[in-house]
Amino acid sequence: MKDKQHNVLIIGAGLAGLYAALSLAPRPVTILSPKPLGFDASSAWAQGGVAAAMDEGDTPEAHANDTVIAGDGIVDADIATFVTAAAKEHVLELVEVGTPFDRTKDGGFVMSKEAAHSFARVVRVKGDQAGAAIMKTLVKEVSNTPSITVLQGATALDLIVEEGQMRGVVVSVDDEEPFVIQAKAYLMAAGGAGSLFMKTTNPPSVRGLALGMAARAGAEIADAEFVQFHPTAIDLGLDPAPLATEALRGEGATLINKDGVRFMQAIHKDAELAPRDIVARAIFHEHRKGMVPALDTRDAIGANIIDQFPSVSDACLNGGIDPVTQPIPVVPAAHYHMGGVATDIQGKSSIKGLWISGEASSTGLHGANRLASNGLLEALVYAATAANGIIETLDTGMFFEFDLKLKVPKIGYAAVDDLAVLKLRQAMSDWVGVIRTGDEIAKALRFIKQLDAEHGGKSTNFDNMLAAATLIAAAAYLRKESRGGHYRKDYPDKNDELRKRSKMTLVDALTLRNSL
Repeated sequence: MKDKQHNVLIIGAGLAGLYAALSLAPRPVTILSPKPLGFDASSAWAQGGVAAAMDEGDTPEAHANDTVIAGDGIVDADIATFVTAAAKEHVLELVEVGTPFDRTKDGGFVMSKEAAHSFARVVRVKGDQAGAAIMKTLVKEVSNTPSITVLQGATALDLIVEEGQMRGVVVSVDDEEPFVIQAKAYLMAAGGAGSLFMKTTNPPSVRGLALGMAARAGAEIADAEFVQFHPTAIDLGLDPAPLATEALRGEGATLINKDGVRFMQAIHKDAELAPRDIVARAIFHEHRKGMVPALDTRDAIGANIIDQFPSVSDACLNGGIDPVTQPIPVVPAAHYHMGGVATDIQGKSSIKGLWISGEASSTGLHGANRLASNGLLEALVYAATAANGIIETLDTGMFFEFDLKLKVPKIGYAAVDDLAVLKLRQAMSDWVGVIRTGDEIAKALRFIKQLDAEHGGKSTNFDNMLAAATLIAAAAYLRKESRGGHYRKDYPDKNDELRKRSKMTLVDALTLRNSL
């Protein structure tokens, strides 16, 4: 693995990484997968599905318009047009390789309507199993593709960058001594940052590692302050929290408090199908008031929830809740990071030779608030887009040759201190959560600085987490307004002067952190 130059190295084995590898076939590709394929990837946990204008009455233009509106003023409209125009093509690609999307009797797609969509345009699998089904299909395809080599148990720890260009990736296999892998081109598809927060629906590995790794190597980061808190994580005290998909509300499920009152009707004209940030804050407030918010599926779905939404019903039953006869207790939880490593329309980062796709990226599609089920769509479109860009680069020969002298840099590779991680996650939830204030964000930044002083340099993985948390908090501190998923109690209104995407490097964020 370390004694040759690989063709393309993909960091991460979720939907974006696997789809990119298949898009690059028959060109040789090496995938770094910390766990066996299909395990611990956020993609596999995605319940809703893929948003795409598949119905004759729908259009990509309408989908793009909904995306722009949901993004609360800072979506890149050109990116929205580009992604939604490609949506149908990629859904059909998934069908071609065997993804069992739900179909009607006449062969059409069963479409779900989710929050802030003007049309039912989310293709799904067995109600709430789209992510798992798509991943299972892609894992099978990858396993049958000779050009793809999967290095299981391999974790990327650090990027080696010289003069703004990728030279290699520091890798550890099964926590053994790290080594350097060199390639002609690199794609980072290693997930988001939801598990930097205590309440999350994400796998434990999704802790901003890709974001922090790229930022420590000098990459520009965009929109880091915008974290989407899913309104309806199932409140069973589990870490991570099981998810009650938005499709339930699309089917007519309602949000009630302990008195049986539908509290969303007084807050937004779309009630339960209001944009996610609005619903999340409403549920957060109900919790603060001790009103025990819950999702009531009894009238709208009834006993059909068992067959139509098996992931949700299994989670409820395992937690002692019968969703057929009881409301489902819910709580907002960190679910998706709209921010990430800044890319251009071709998926390139500011580091030459490094492409980004999936949740680790910030393409400009999501703005301040991701439109439901646009996450898997963006991962598909930008995996394929990055693959095309990589092919062009390889064909031109514009890459570094293998360098025998390239050594592992002197940085810490000790195991992560679990207690330190717990403290970091609690700080992020307490002070950079659903509702924020400048004083609390500053408190978080000072606490992260303290953790850095105590633990920095010992574990590269923890260094990456600290970097990601610093960027999220610093960007949140600087955005003195409320927009989309970022809500400042001390600045509750929008500021038109801030109606733009944020851009920041880790150096910028550390300078701010050190000033507080």
